[in-house]
Amino acid sequence: MDKGKIERAVRDILEAIGEDPDREGLLDTPKRVAKMYEEIFSEVNRDPSEVLQVFFEEEGHEELILVKDIPFYSCCEHHLVPFFGKAHIGYIPRNGKITGLSKLARVVDCVAKRPQLQERFTTQIVESLEKQLNPLGIIVVVEAEHMCMTMRGIKKPGSKTITSGVRGAFQSDAKARAEALQLMKF
Repeated sequence: MDKGKIERAVRDILEAIGEDPDREGLLDTPKRVAKMYEEIFSEVNRDPSEVLQVFFEEEGHEELILVKDIPFYSCCEHHLVPFFGKAHIGYIPRNGKITGLSKLARVVDCVAKRPQLQERFTTQIVESLEKQLNPLGIIVVVEAEHMCMTMRGIKKPGSKTITSGVRGAFQSDAKARAEALQLMKF
């Protein structure tokens, strides 16, 4: 990441909006923004399925595994302002192939740390699980508040956007899908 280039760009933005980037309160703002971008966009070039490299065999286990309320923060690629919320991930292992529960949260973090669209965010989580686990079914539900709708434009704070991605058993079996959504409280 080119932090110097970010610093110069932030300085230009401050000047463009009529601010003095040399005034006391703004002197270190370009450096702070560059450091923040380094952190919040740290996974731009990483394949999220890489974090799913640890597997366990739990012979005969082909029942739902669900981790819900995984908090995340991301950045809207259209306006470069935050969106944040919770991801809920469920899957049914194939032949007992499971991953550590923390790995599901790590996939969410990896996918969140890049300029993003919520729709793509949801799909990338599903595709990462599908690629590495090849489960019988996957369901991912993401609910988020977008600051581009809260602080600008339509100005509707508190509104939530919900997206879902389903594969396998959750796509073809309405009962399995309903069970997962009920456990997620949807």
